[in-house]
Amino acid sequence: MKKYLSVAVLSVATALLAFSQFGCAGQNSNTNNVNMATPEPTPDKAAITTELTKIENDWPRIIREHDVAAVKRIEADDAVFVYPDGSLGDKAQDIKDMEAGALSADSWEVADIKVNVLDDDDAVVSGRSIVKGGKYKMPDGKIQDISGEFRWLDTYSRRNGQWQEVAGATTPVMKGAMAAASPSPKASPAASGTPAMKATPAAKPTPAAKVMPPAPKSEPMKPMPLPTKAKTP
Repeated sequence: MKKYLSVAVLSVATALLAFSQFGCAGQNSNTNNVNMATPEPTPDKAAITTELTKIENDWPRIIREHDVAAVKRIEADDAVFVYPDGSLGDKAQDIKDMEAGALSADSWEVADIKVNVLDDDDAVVSGRSIVKGGKYKMPDGKIQDISGEFRWLDTYSRRNGQWQEVAGATTPVMKGAMAAASPSPKASPAASGTPAMKATPAAKPTPAAKVMPPAPKSEPMKPMPLPTKAKTP
């Protein structure tokens, strides 16, 4: 009897051991599956490029028609802009200038647009703006000339399915040996076809001067005045 009892106990023990090993193997398999990294979705670069290019190319129309609704839609509430003179701007100021119709131009061309897609919801757009007959009406009623050529860089993020500009910066294109100190057209929602180029109403022109390179031989250097450098809308 003891012999049969021992055999039965041994059989049960063997079965339990096998079950425990099978269970551990199953747990390890599940754990490995859970720990497997989920691949990131591949962004549709062509679609993103098309959409952001369309937004940038629409800025001349937005400025011409003083389309405040478009500015409110495209610019993020927390957007930050750097103007050609180094000052900072935001969405509130862009909207204010657009409502006042402070920006105007005979011709506003957007060119050389390049979209760098970072991921499915973030991208950086660069481009160039050529503004002819550009004018910005200052708070005191004076008219500031914002004609010239500018390069700009805008950062976009997709929020709730809508692409919005979250940051932008603009700089005037240098001409010849001297810097083009003219204001940049990418001010408020205007500049460069993007909202990032606007001068704040508080902008006050600051006189600027540039020293020409030394004249031949012993002739002394002579300072040459440059156009007033001021913020642009």
